[in-house]
Amino acid sequence: MIGVCRSHVDVDRVLRAPAPQVWNLLVDTKRWSEWGPSVRATECAQRRITIGSSGRVLTALGFWLEFLVTEFDEGRYWAWSVSGIRATGHRLDVLRHDLCRLAFEIPLWAMPYASVCLIALRRIAGIVESSPAIGKS
Repeated sequence: MIGVCRSHVDVDRVLRAPAPQVWNLLVDTKRWSEWGPSVRATECAQRRITIGSSGRVLTALGFWLEFLVTEFDEGRYWAWSVSGIRATGHRLDVLRHDLCRLAFEIPLWAMPYASVCLIALRRIAGIVESSPAIGKS
């Protein structure tokens, strides 16, 4: 689903998986290329991000971009800037113990990126809904 508010576009999907499982996938830099269509590789000192984590991502276009995690609320939300520009936010809402909603918040100026986020949501659903053990390691 895509929704527009004053400052950003929300792209979301309900996932049949426990929120902690999805969260573990979202914050694990070694796994970003599995679900992020625009990310081929990641270099970061920490495997699991937190506020202030920084590093770089190799884009699908073949060049590296620096990133910085600018907002972080454990288990619920993280946002980053890429090359110093506010990029996507990642919001996770618990609906039940085995059901959650994942939303990507995209700045209005980057609205065309919504199509990339829809692919990411589909990939994440495929990972977490097909293998309940994912994210527990």
